[in-house]
Amino acid sequence: MTTSTPPNWFKPALWAALVWNLLGVMAFAMQMMMTPEMISKLPLDQQAAYSNIPLWSTIAFAVAVFAGAIGCALLLAKKALAIPTFALSLVAIFIQQFYNFIVINSIKMLGVSAVFMPILVIIIAFLLLYLSIKSKEHGWLH
Repeated sequence: MTTSTPPNWFKPALWAALVWNLLGVMAFAMQMMMTPEMISKLPLDQQAAYSNIPLWSTIAFAVAVFAGAIGCALLLAKKALAIPTFALSLVAIFIQQFYNFIVINSIKMLGVSAVFMPILVIIIAFLLLYLSIKSKEHGWLH
C-alpha cells in the first residue's frame, strides 16, 4: 500500500535518530580535540591507539557520523537522498570498525564490553537505511 503520509511514529523516531547521530558527531569532535596531555592519562595501550589513528580511520569516523546526521535531516525533510547518505554512513562505519577490531584489536585492549556500542551503532545504521528504503517504497519520500 502506497501513501504519501508517514505514520505518527515516523517523525519522533527520526528526531531520536538525529539526536543519536548528533551524539556521534560530538564523539568525533571530542576525539579530534584530545590533547597529548589527555591521551597521556589513558592506559598505555590506549595511548598508543589514540596516538596512532590513521587518517583513513579518522575520515571514516567523520563520514559515518556526519552522513548519519545528514541522512536523518534528509529523512525528516522527506528527501530520497537519505538512502544513499545512510548507505555511505554504513560503509564508513564498517571501515572504522575494521580499524577498531582488526587493526588495534579493541576487544583485547578494552574487553568484550567494547563490542556493545559498535554493534548498536551498526544495528541503528542498518535500521535507518532500511527505514529510508521502506519510506521511499511507501511514497513518503520524494
